[in-house]
Amino acid sequence: MTAIHLSRIHFPVTTLGPGRRVAIWFQGCSIRCPGCVSVDTWDESAGATEIGEVLNILASHAEDADGLTISGGEPLDQPDALAIVLSHWRSLSRRSTLLFTGYEMESVRGWFAAHPGLVDVVIDGPYDVRAPQTLALRGSDNQRLHALTTLGEEFAAYDRPADARDRRLDVAFDGDGHAWFAGIPARGDIGRLRRVLAAAGHRATLSDQMESAG
Repeated sequence: MTAIHLSRIHFPVTTLGPGRRVAIWFQGCSIRCPGCVSVDTWDESAGATEIGEVLNILASHAEDADGLTISGGEPLDQPDALAIVLSHWRSLSRRSTLLFTGYEMESVRGWFAAHPGLVDVVIDGPYDVRAPQTLALRGSDNQRLHALTTLGEEFAAYDRPADARDRRLDVAFDGDGHAWFAGIPARGDIGRLRRVLAAAGHRATLSDQMESAG
């Protein structure tokens, strides 16, 4: 069976696309953008997971979820596993799929041609710490939103300047009691959060799942 390396699966996530979504963070990234706030997802040797377990988790949430969001790490560094996950989602739900990738569409178009209809919306391109960060659902303004299907047209609402809605973060706790965050923070937000926590007497590494969209 195809191997898969994942950082995390969570439901519900409300900050990475419309509605209450299942979110999967793939583990491992060959792009490694400077300034990425998800450095903990770079190590490709971590997070080995039985793909059957992942498919079962998707099945348990599909009825209640408004869609599936996949990020990382870099999902397209595991192209076969990604196709299996997305195909299984399509067998469970007709709700939207959003894929974040640090690759530009021009370089990975062949994968999408080989797997038509599995992804409704792609946000592509590497995170660029030098670029402005003014657009919704994007870590830097060089990243582009591509609606690939009719279902993906619901994401037209995100092709706009970011506002306060887009800087919200989901906060969750894992089985060990560690807090982690999902969303696309504005630059400087993580440092401010670290200082607030330190002033309250807490130690925070803040290296968990802060989505940087590439």
